[in-house]
Amino acid sequence: MPVDKLISHFDNYLPLDNKEKEELSNRLIEKNIKRRQFLLQENDVCRHYTFVISGLFKMYAVDKNGTEHNIQFASENEWITDIGSFHSDQPSRLYIEAIEPSVILQIEKSNLLYLYTHYPKFDRNFRVIIENKFIELENRVLQNISSTAEERYQTFLGQYPRLSNRLPNTQIASYLGITPEFLSKIRNNIAKK
Repeated sequence: MPVDKLISHFDNYLPLDNKEKEELSNRLIEKNIKRRQFLLQENDVCRHYTFVISGLFKMYAVDKNGTEHNIQFASENEWITDIGSFHSDQPSRLYIEAIEPSVILQIEKSNLLYLYTHYPKFDRNFRVIIENKFIELENRVLQNISSTAEERYQTFLGQYPRLSNRLPNTQIASYLGITPEFLSKIRNNIAKK
């Protein structure tokens, strides 16, 4: 069952007791998502935290020239949401799109707040998850201002080892802030070493 994967995920933080598992199960929405289907589009308000059971998503912005800028990828056992839009109820500037057919679990804001209030483990678990994502984002910003493109690519491979074969060069290049041609050059240089 998909919810079992999420419950196992929480075991990495504070494991849930039977009542907490039941409460969580009752508040989740399971969805099958097609490739290229959106969970969020620019100007919509983000209403869910999404846990990926299977598949792959990207979160990105589109600049005034129509160029995509990937911010995050989420695959199995990872969360994806526009946290700013979710918590502020403001329109998002981001898109969340499926790269592969996927199965997800979603929880709406009211249900998440209920769990925070009535079952403190959820508040703690989500706080740790969000703190870890914040650390990941801090490291990424620091890398973008202080690392070479090749160093950023090597870090990407370390952070997302299973994704390099699942993502097209264009998606990886967008995440790294370089052109697909330059990424090919970096890959060739690494292969020669």
